[in-house]
Amino acid sequence: MKILKNNLKNKLNIRTQKDFPINGIEFIDITPLIIQKEVLSEIIKKFEEELQDKNIDYIVVPEARGFLFGVAIAEKLKIGCIPVRKKGKLPPTTVETEFNYEKEYGKDQLELPKLIDSTYKNKNFYIIDDIYATGNTMNAISDIIKGLDGNIIGKGVVMNIIGLNNDKEVFSLLDVEEE
Repeated sequence: MKILKNNLKNKLNIRTQKDFPINGIEFIDITPLIIQKEVLSEIIKKFEEELQDKNIDYIVVPEARGFLFGVAIAEKLKIGCIPVRKKGKLPPTTVETEFNYEKEYGKDQLELPKLIDSTYKNKNFYIIDDIYATGNTMNAISDIIKGLDGNIIGKGVVMNIIGLNNDKEVFSLLDVEEE
């Protein structure tokens, strides 16, 4: 993995695992980033700086690794955080909608929870995840929220694998290329 853009000043320790979870996939492990308190703090601060002047009602985070950053960033911005869960992880009475999408190593099904005392209509959402590979997860979430008449203000990730998506619109702290 070759780092093309790095907006973090702290030393990065990222692990990769070849052929995980299936053959042909190189899994990027962000655990070392969150173990290092200085790096984790810097990631949260960079997102807070990027988002502080945007009119956002909710941070939306897909499970599971998006949760690690989204909740902390939402708390800093004093806004809500919406966890997007795998099918069956939310009680049926709280599910707004479920949707299928393709990931780089298979299909998945996620559920979007209902908002308490509100709807998605005319609310502003920002989607945050750890890694942006094909973009299918974020794009599926974005399409569903737009279908509920919500507004997507933007998308952000810690790491963007630009060779897999070529998306210039996503905010990222690190742009990497597979070697």
